[in-house]
Parts: sequence; structure tokens; C-alpha cells
Amino acid sequence: MHPAEVADLARQDAADGVEQQIVAGVVDVDGRVLLVRRCATDSRGGEWEFPGGKVDPGEDLSTALHREVIEETGLRIAEVTGYLGAFDYTSASGRHNRQHTWSVTVEPADGVRLTEHDAYAWVTTSDDRPLSPELAKILNDYLES
Repeated sequence: MHPAEVADLARQDAADGVEQQIVAGVVDVDGRVLLVRRCATDSRGGEWEFPGGKVDPGEDLSTALHREVIEETGLRIAEVTGYLGAFDYTSASGRHNRQHTWSVTVEPADGVRLTEHDAYAWVTTSDDRPLSPELAKILNDYLES
């Protein structure tokens, strides 16, 4: 995605009153997608999700995506291959969040190194692990494209 398009997303988020931007990567390795499971003690503990997280103040979406994927998995993004869309949700604290999701490929690595999650899985369908309806739609649309 071109930097101007990423900036347009941020401007739209601000106009829509989004209080916290979230980024996530659909990490694809040979047709398998990486999911990570939130630790039981976290908010939304036990849920499966794509690697990603909060955008820091002053950080752009692209920088945050690269940072979050490597922080959470030890995998370095080689290429952002497409924008898969966004959805809104309200956090446990009542904040208006918007998650932006991209498909990505990663550089070869020795494996996934989790820092914030308690498990990971490589999946080929949304039925392989329980996902929220929003994440299942993103994964299904991605896998069908």
C-alpha cells in the first residue's frame, strides 16, 4: 500500500473518532496463515488472532505493522502484499478501536518466537481455530482470493 493511502486511512480514522488504531498482519507462508492465541490473563484471553497490536502515538500504520509482527513473533515482514480491510470494536475500557489488516510475507526464519501470546498455529481454513466473526471473514476472504 502506498504511503499516501496509509495516511488516508489515518485521516479517516481521526475523522471517525477512532481512539486507538490497531494493526494486524495475515502472515502467509506457503498457503498457511499464522494465528496466535492471547494469554488467558490478557484482555480477551484465549482468543485467536493475527499478529499485531496498538499503533503508538506519532507512529504510522505501516511502521506499527512491521514493529508489531516482529515483536510478537520474531518474524520480519519481507513484503506487504495487500490491504485486507478494517473493522471497528469497543475495547473493555470503552475505547473506539479500529483494526487495519494487511497480508504479508515474511523473511525466512528459524521459527515463530512468541513474546505476548501462549500458542500459535498455522491454519489453512478459518475452521482450524475459533475466530471472531470479523477475523474469520478476513481470513476466509483472503484464502478465497
